[in-house]
Amino acid sequence: MALIYVTGGAKSGKSKFAEDLLLSMNNGNQKNIYLATSIVYDEEMQTKVDLHKARRQNKWVTVESYKNISESLKDFSVENNNMLVDCLTNMVSNIIFENMEIDWDNPKKNQLEQCDKAVEKEVLELLKTAKNFENAVVVSNELGMGIVPAYPLGRYFREIAGKMNQMVAEKADEVYFVVSGIPMKIK
Repeated sequence: MALIYVTGGAKSGKSKFAEDLLLSMNNGNQKNIYLATSIVYDEEMQTKVDLHKARRQNKWVTVESYKNISESLKDFSVENNNMLVDCLTNMVSNIIFENMEIDWDNPKKNQLEQCDKAVEKEVLELLKTAKNFENAVVVSNELGMGIVPAYPLGRYFREIAGKMNQMVAEKADEVYFVVSGIPMKIK
């Protein structure tokens, strides 16, 4: 079993690289499970989802979920199948937005700690579930190379997503960084 982590900036080509990589690992007898973690909130996101679906064609079985991953994948997580998760940052943001009772202009420490626990719980479950697949590829946005956001929610998202990216990269057998469509193996 291989766990592969693919990161890069927005529109860097990381999803296409991850898809092609996982398809190249298929021995012909495996299902390719595409765990789509985004939620369509607006027309712009719908367009992005439609483009991803069109590119995948019929080579994938799509499962849409961002939490309770083991339950969502229970019918597919067998050792001869492959899984791609696109993407970890959408997963993290969806979990954060479930905690909207937080006043993001003035978040309380205990609220942020609860949100941290909710995010980490789901990411740990994802990593545990990934072990049930022959190969698993996790895609995520690299957020630490830009400016520090001016508002608390942006800073919190950058912080927790960065921690989760580090956790997945540490557990991964291979790590790729994609820039302008060019993948670089960094682990």
